[in-house]
Amino acid sequence: MLDLKICPVCGDRAEWPVVADDVLSCARCGHRWPFRRLPLFALTGPSGAGKSTVGPLLAKRLADRFVVLEQDVLWTAGLRDDVDGHPGFRSAWLRLAAMIHQSGRPVVLCGTVAPPEFETRPERVLFSGIHYLALVGDEATLRRRLLARPAWREWSEPRVAEMLEFATWLRDTAATMEPPVEVFDTTAEPIEAAVDHAERWVLGRWAAHPSSGQVGPSGLSSQKL
Repeated sequence: MLDLKICPVCGDRAEWPVVADDVLSCARCGHRWPFRRLPLFALTGPSGAGKSTVGPLLAKRLADRFVVLEQDVLWTAGLRDDVDGHPGFRSAWLRLAAMIHQSGRPVVLCGTVAPPEFETRPERVLFSGIHYLALVGDEATLRRRLLARPAWREWSEPRVAEMLEFATWLRDTAATMEPPVEVFDTTAEPIEAAVDHAERWVLGRWAAHPSSGQVGPSGLSSQKL
């Protein structure tokens, strides 16, 4: 099974996956099987800070080693749960990223998220860690960027105010979150500087992971399962 929550022997689906190191266990039949437990990289921050601009450029630079994805593509009916933290949406992304990791390529997920929204999900155990980099901007810059967006994106004044409140909260609490969130201010920086920073951030944290030396030119891990 590519879905790591489903036992390949009995077919039971775990609500809370059981993981020890790089091995999954089925609570129903006891079957144990190895999997690639890689880190996930979350490029986050408030809307208007530059994630959607940095993401495609970062994907080009990391194309042979990482999979860079846009979180909003799954923000569709059925996953737009009207629950604080959007747990169904977060879990869907964690399950998908964990499946992609079985190809040996780590995922860089671009989209607004805070550590409590991922770290508390049952699927969090499928990753060796989740690293967070938040792109931020000052209030005036974020407001200007958001109000300049096309009408179909529906950035009304109340919605902008809500996002600015989130941006302030993120800045104020980033260093004390668990895990901490690194912050990069894009207000006065050219886009290339933001992409450079994001690339260094991804590569630096990936280099510290035991599996990093096993990813070759093809982008597929040579570790044996």
